[in-house]
Amino acid sequence: MVAGGVEKLLASALGNPFPQVREILGGYAGLELPKREAALRSALQLLETSSQPARRSARPAARIAPPTAAPGERLPPDAEVSCLDTGPGGARKLASLGLHTLRDVLHAYPHRHEDRRALPDLAEVEEGQKVTVEGRVVAKSRRSPRPGMLVIDVTLETPSGGRVKATWFNQPWVERQLREGARLVLTGRVKRFGRSVQLGVEHLETVDGAQDSLSTGRIVGVYDSKEGISQEFLRRAAFRALQAVPLDDYLPAHWRQKYGLTDLGDALWGIHFPEDEAQLSRAHARLRFDEYLFLELRMLLQGEDAVLQGKRFEARGDDIERFEGALPFRMTNAQRRVLLEITDDMRSERQMARLVQGDVGSGKTAVAACALYLAVRDGYQGALMAPTEILARQHYSNLVGYLGQLDVRVGLLIGAMGARQKLEMQTRIAQGEVDVVVGTQALIQENVQFDNLGLAVIDEEHRFGVQQRRKLLAGRPDVLVMSATPIPRSLALTAYGDLELSIIDEMPPGRTPIETKLIQDTHRTQAYGFVMRQIREGRQAFVVTALIEENENLELLAATQLADDLKTILPEARIDLLHGRMSAAEKDHVMERFRAREFDLLVSTTVIEVGVDVPNATVMVIENAERFGLAQLHQLRGRVGRGSAQSYCVLIAGEHSKKTRQRLGIIEGSTDGFVIAEADLKLRGPGEIRGTRQSGIPDLRLADLANDTAIIEQARELAKHILAHDPRLEHPRLQYLRAELQSRSHSVAFREVI
Repeated sequence: MVAGGVEKLLASALGNPFPQVREILGGYAGLELPKREAALRSALQLLETSSQPARRSARPAARIAPPTAAPGERLPPDAEVSCLDTGPGGARKLASLGLHTLRDVLHAYPHRHEDRRALPDLAEVEEGQKVTVEGRVVAKSRRSPRPGMLVIDVTLETPSGGRVKATWFNQPWVERQLREGARLVLTGRVKRFGRSVQLGVEHLETVDGAQDSLSTGRIVGVYDSKEGISQEFLRRAAFRALQAVPLDDYLPAHWRQKYGLTDLGDALWGIHFPEDEAQLSRAHARLRFDEYLFLELRMLLQGEDAVLQGKRFEARGDDIERFEGALPFRMTNAQRRVLLEITDDMRSERQMARLVQGDVGSGKTAVAACALYLAVRDGYQGALMAPTEILARQHYSNLVGYLGQLDVRVGLLIGAMGARQKLEMQTRIAQGEVDVVVGTQALIQENVQFDNLGLAVIDEEHRFGVQQRRKLLAGRPDVLVMSATPIPRSLALTAYGDLELSIIDEMPPGRTPIETKLIQDTHRTQAYGFVMRQIREGRQAFVVTALIEENENLELLAATQLADDLKTILPEARIDLLHGRMSAAEKDHVMERFRAREFDLLVSTTVIEVGVDVPNATVMVIENAERFGLAQLHQLRGRVGRGSAQSYCVLIAGEHSKKTRQRLGIIEGSTDGFVIAEADLKLRGPGEIRGTRQSGIPDLRLADLANDTAIIEQARELAKHILAHDPRLEHPRLQYLRAELQSRSHSVAFREVI
């Protein structure tokens, strides 16, 4: 029996050497009897460990060993946070941060870590340096140097006996935490005034005795938070969640060994409360791998088609040679390599699902045409679906050129066709009288029935909805997706996780690179003088206006104003306008007129279609180029250079900073779309790369897509191995993996897939 209770004993000097015991037994009086027993067992075990001989150091070690709870006292990861003893209003605070279960708390990792094992000697800190200091408040004052301004000054005494003045400007709400005797941890920038040191505070933590081991004397995590929710509270919640949840590993030991990964318990303790840099590094590696693994599993399962039986083609070598022999050019080595990857898939019993990426002009369509030819030679039909009618017509023209001389019957089905033409084409498709059909969404209307569809080629897949794609793929044809939007391999492996990836990274010989020039807007007149000289030589030009705050009305206004200005500046030029408020048919009509050379200069917003071919256009002018991402600038530049004449891209920058010049200089100096896409990813992050917000990529907490390609490929390899052997994750040894995958998948529909 303890007079005054256990908590009173712990608050006395007897409790000072054992801060971790105080942490475990915090709130003891309010616990039910079974929980008191469990807490006491944990505390006794910790005391037994602490009593063993240990090497002494200048500062007590802050190692936190996860205690063993009593049988029956452990909580499942999906238990609500209200089960944790986090004090009054604790569950509400956690819920306000989106943390509703213990799993949420475990995976709400710190966004950075601070080394508080040996805080700096302020005598050695330089002016302007950002530091973290610890100490007790020995004096406090408030002043108002001028009306409406409040300055709070606190003098802090550090453990070494030094003193530092800390200052807050216009933050009256912090005053209640600054009572004399309070123990604080402050982060801020140093200012020196002779021998005295002043700290402009950026981050404040109050530390009580029970939280000593969590906030000082160790590597400390700093969490995302909001006003009224302290770091100490979040550390205590993470600590108690780690105590409460059995950290059963969902990755069997042999997989962890193969990929060099630590166990889950070591990783989760290590990310929240690392003993040293080595454990923190192990934790990052394991948890980053897990993020990619669950993303790849989700993408593969979501795609459904990844584990389906597909068509099995012979894809004979002599047919490939016959196709290439009919081409007016020789394929590049990159085209042949990608074609080999495609034919390996076509010969397999499993359904092909492959993405072919390649820059404008790299020869993706020729590769797709060969695959379609192989399907036709094996008695199947092929289909190529494009997002717009003008692109569908362009593909139709190309495929007639590639396949017409090989006795392949190519048909076109688009919305602009008359009812009689559509019916005739639909009948021929259903009766197998057309071998390859090119079209838009008209291909997936209910009255389109294929006789024997074996291969579906989808151009710029991200432009179609999931349901639209599935209508075309109902008969389980092999699927080939083409994209002229280069994105980094790491991003492609995540955004298109259900597809194998092939890259055509070589341009055909003899292609003239587009010359790119970056100029300031003060030299705009010279730029349009150059445009006019090209027009006089019989060429055409694009002028693109910048995206303005996602506001279509403002964008239209800017484009209209620019077109009017150019009619004044270039009175000889015939000028027309293309913008997002036009219907698809109106856009197609403008582009057809431009291709037919009915006018010289097209002023457009950012709606110019990827892949539209205007061979006579040799100049692309991009206004306010600094408002575009590098990948988008490269896409826009690809609208020219389609013919044999030398082509040019002029980037007009309305902002003249050194940072802008350096960024746009990447486009000026390179025509390799993949190099540019990698640079864009490093500069802006995956969420800002155009199109990826719709790709289904969740927020990755630890991942670094710019540098994690090797890890992503390992995670993808394991995900494919798992699903190849157990497509529904039904084996008993995968029960934890299945449960974790379901818990990380927010879509109810997806949870039902597994």
